Amino acid sequence: MTVKIVTDTLSDIPDDIAGELGITLIPLTVSFGHQSYLDRVEITAEQFYKRLVKENTLPTTTQPPPLTFANAYKKLAAETDEILVVTLSSKLSGTYSSAINAKNMVDTDCRIEIIDSQKIVMSFGLAVIAAAKMANAGAGLDEIATGVKARLENSQLVAYFDTLKYLAKGGRVGKAQGLVGSLLSVKPILTIKDGEMAPLTRVRSKAAGIDYLYNAVATTENIESVGVEYCTTPEDAEMLIERISPMIPRENIYKSIVCPVVGTYSGPGAVAVSIMQKP
Repeated sequence: MTVKIVTDTLSDIPDDIAGELGITLIPLTVSFGHQSYLDRVEITAEQFYKRLVKENTLPTTTQPPPLTFANAYKKLAAETDEILVVTLSSKLSGTYSSAINAKNMVDTDCRIEIIDSQKIVMSFGLAVIAAAKMANAGAGLDEIATGVKARLENSQLVAYFDTLKYLAKGGRVGKAQGLVGSLLSVKPILTIKDGEMAPLTRVRSKAAGIDYLYNAVATTENIESVGVEYCTTPEDAEMLIERISPMIPRENIYKSIVCPVVGTYSGPGAVAVSIMQKP
C-alpha cells in the first residue's frame, strides 16, 4: 500500500500540487473577532490580505484540534497501513501537539509517524512534496521519513518583510526581537533557526531585499528545489522566478502565496524563498 502523507496548510503547498500528489492538508484557523475561518478552506489568501490591511486589530490564529487530525487518520487508515505526518515548527504552533494527541485517539493498526519539521512555509513544504513523490514511487515509511529529515536539515528560509509590525503584535518575533522598534527606513530579512524566527540582515528597500533572496539561491549548491512565495505582490515572485530559472529547472521551482495564518504575522508585502538541497 502507498504511504499517505499528511501536513498542515502552513506548508504553503499549492492545492493543485497537493491534489496531484495525494497530500492531505490539515487547516489551521484564522479569526477576525468572532468570525473564524479555516485557513485556505473558508477564506482564500487574497480575501484575507484585503481584509488584513483594513482591520485595526490583528487577527488571531488557532491550531487544528486533535479531532481534525484524528478524522484524517481514520479516513486514510482505510486506504493504507502507513501514514507520515509532517507539521510546522512546534515552537510556533501547537499543531504538532495536536497531531500527536490525535494519534492516541485513533484505534487502528495503521502505523502513524509524526515529524516536527522545526520549519515554516515551504521550507518544510518542499520536504513534504518530496515525501509524497517518494511515496508514489513505492518507498516505505522508514525510507520516506529518513528522506524528509535529511531534507529538513538541508532546508533554509530567507524572507523579506516589509514590516515587523505584524510579527511583533502577534508575539512570533522570536530571535528577531532585537530588531523591533529600531526599523524605520530599513527592512528586515529573516530566517528560521532552531524552530523560531531569527534575523539575517537588514536592507534599505524591497529591491535590495529581492536581490538578497536571489543571492541566497545563487550561492547555494546542490539545490533540489526552491519555493518562491509572496503575500500581496505576485509580480515580485514572478520576477524572482525569472531570475533564478536559468540556475534551476523550472519544474523544481514552486510558486505559492503565503497562507492567511502565516500572513497574520508576515503582513502584506513579504516575499520569501525556501531553498532545499539534495540529501
